Amino acid sequence: MKKSESIAALAKSLSQFQAKVKQPLKDKDNPFFKSKYVPLENVVEAITETSGEFGLSFIQFPLNDANGRVGITTLLMHESGEWIESEPIFATPAKQDAQGAGSVITYLKRYSLSAIFGITSDEDDDGNSAQLPSQNSQPAYHGSQNSSLITEAQLKALNSSISTAAKRTNTDVSQVTDYAKQTFNIPVSVENKSLTKAQASQMIDFINQLQPAQQKQVG
Repeated sequence: MKKSESIAALAKSLSQFQAKVKQPLKDKDNPFFKSKYVPLENVVEAITETSGEFGLSFIQFPLNDANGRVGITTLLMHESGEWIESEPIFATPAKQDAQGAGSVITYLKRYSLSAIFGITSDEDDDGNSAQLPSQNSQPAYHGSQNSSLITEAQLKALNSSISTAAKRTNTDVSQVTDYAKQTFNIPVSVENKSLTKAQASQMIDFINQLQPAQQKQVG
């Protein structure tokens, strides 16, 4: 994280903002869990309705790298001139075109913005909230603690999404599984039941977007 020399005024205003902000309604369905999440437009609306009162504003910058990944960095600003810039977060689009990149950018914007402003954009009790990376890389595998392991419901949803994607892309389940793990820097040797809740959620979201045109990528 980068920041201005002092963030005293920004920190005070952010604290006041978080005490007053109205958390947005989770009104979008996650197809794999009996849960809902907040779309990007509702996150932005919740922030802008209150942030101006405390002199807070933000800018988000899309990024890309030589590996075909797209990313986002978020700059939180205060009217005093103080600022905090988040570390870039990256992910690989499921499809290498404008639509695929746009989908990933929207996803990353929502998580980055929610994190920096303290917005609860996902329900946490079913393991459907992602842990975003913080060091200029894709989500990486770091092992897991028992308390954060994939749930039975997630495991069933993950296996179902893999099977459906394999049929949709005319590949086999191992190819789909390996492709998804490689995208998120998870060793292919890691069993699905050993994934964390966050990793499982990320893989399910990613696999659900795979389309027949990606057959060559998956294979």
